[in-house]
Amino acid sequence: MSTEVEVTLRVDGTPHRLTVDVRTTLLDALRERLGNTSAKKGCDHGQCGACTVLLNGRRVNSCLALAVAHDGAEIVTAAGLALDGELHPMQRAFIRHDAFQCGYCTPGQIVSAVAMLAEAEAGWPSAVTMGEPAGVGSGGGDGPTVGTVTDDEVRERMSGNLCRCAAYANIVPAIQEVARR
Repeated sequence: MSTEVEVTLRVDGTPHRLTVDVRTTLLDALRERLGNTSAKKGCDHGQCGACTVLLNGRRVNSCLALAVAHDGAEIVTAAGLALDGELHPMQRAFIRHDAFQCGYCTPGQIVSAVAMLAEAEAGWPSAVTMGEPAGVGSGGGDGPTVGTVTDDEVRERMSGNLCRCAAYANIVPAIQEVARR
């Protein structure tokens, strides 16, 4: 009985057909099989968010997703957010606000921030909004309301992405810059 299967993954717009062991995580398929090192292996337990990618438009910890379960999936890494050589607005905002120190968590932070703003825009509630739709003036939190989410809501929605260097003071304003657009 073979433990290897063929899967097709569309990564950052490019289709890849590969044979993987059924236990191969999406993160390991990206890094070890495809050479895409944008998603980082941090904790390898889904606790730090360094491996965050968009999987069919939704953010996931790629260290917890098995590649075989996502045959045919569309995967976008932080590297794939840039279009035609132009950085994504979130990438530019992170640079402008110096929202990184060592940079290890930065790709996961950026991908998560892009997805988080889309979730808020779609009205997905957070613990801060207490079930109210997201948006200017949405409930709860002590932070100022800027753009579509409060600072407290940004912090809560980004809580699955950890930064060992504690660059949070610059990460929140970078996300808020994009949220105001």
